[in-house]
Amino acid sequence: MAEKIDGRKVAEDVVAAAKTGADRLKAEKGVVPGIAVVIVGTDPASQVYVASKSKKAKECGFHSVQHELAADTSEAALLSLIGDLNADPAIHGILVQLPLPDHIDSGRVIQSIDPDKDVDGFHFINVGKLGTGETDTAFVPCTPAGSMILIERVRGRDLSGLTAVVVGRSNIVGKPMANLLLAANATVTIAHSRTPDLPGLCRTADILVAAVGRPQMVKGDWVKPGATVIDVGINRIAAPERGEGKTRLVGDVDYDAAAAVAGAVTPVPGGVGPMTIAMLMANTLVSACRRAGVEPPRF
Repeated sequence: MAEKIDGRKVAEDVVAAAKTGADRLKAEKGVVPGIAVVIVGTDPASQVYVASKSKKAKECGFHSVQHELAADTSEAALLSLIGDLNADPAIHGILVQLPLPDHIDSGRVIQSIDPDKDVDGFHFINVGKLGTGETDTAFVPCTPAGSMILIERVRGRDLSGLTAVVVGRSNIVGKPMANLLLAANATVTIAHSRTPDLPGLCRTADILVAAVGRPQMVKGDWVKPGATVIDVGINRIAAPERGEGKTRLVGDVDYDAAAAVAGAVTPVPGGVGPMTIAMLMANTLVSACRRAGVEPPRF
């Protein structure tokens, strides 16, 4: 039976390190890391995410600001707010909660954020840095960054000699995940919906990352014996066994089947999910350290 990779425990370690780093930065430089979260509209899922991010920031001792804007807020007004936050020395991280209303160009908004405050890692400058191996100065999107830490806990920081397959080619997870694995010396293949013999390719992977958004798509016989399996998917499916109308969360991997073959695997929930918010805290602290001329910690 595979080792269950406890994302909650690792996330607690990251948050504790962020809190320690914030305390040190305040003591040495009088600087409190600041994060601003901007949400437009009243999407229930976004509200939950924003509340959890703000709560975690306060837990770390950060200066946390939340801007809740009406759904009909104009793009110009949102860009003006971001301009103000870019210029605010008390703010080191800016996060705009996605999705935005249809009348706002999300790409234009994301690219308006100061790259040095882009703790989501979506600005083209940070994307370019990661793609060219400048991982020490890039902000990396939080989900792949957190996934990489989970991989390191099992495999170490140097992945030389290991083969990795990333299933999914999104800009938010798949592509940055592949770049992180390359930077750690793994031999990497990105697979997707048009990849021939996807099960066969997955069976070659020492490290298999699933990020496609299809419930339990990756079966046990897709997994190489002893492989490390990182399940990024979060899918809600019907759970009639729990009662009429009930649902449950599953990943992109058939967990029970994969766990019978793999060496280590992340569960859903409790795997990659907790790492995403933890890495947002880590990125905000790193931004504050850079701005204060202090060597940031490595998580």
